Amino acid sequence: MVSIELISTLRELSRSDKFYIMQLLISELAQQETDLIQPDQAYPVWSPYDADEAADTMLKALQSAKAQNHG
Repeated sequence: MVSIELISTLRELSRSDKFYIMQLLISELAQQETDLIQPDQAYPVWSPYDADEAADTMLKALQSAKAQNHG
């Protein structure tokens, strides 16, 4: 939990110092996100290729929507 003293100190900072603190925190958050992907690991990636059933479902939904709009 963030202390009240820290929040009070942050509120007293100048506008440029507040932007600097934001940039620092966002940079650290972004770094933590990149740490989730480890080198030399395999990660599954979905591909639309060979997704015939999904394509058929989408085509039926589009045809149904077209019929409702024009019917």
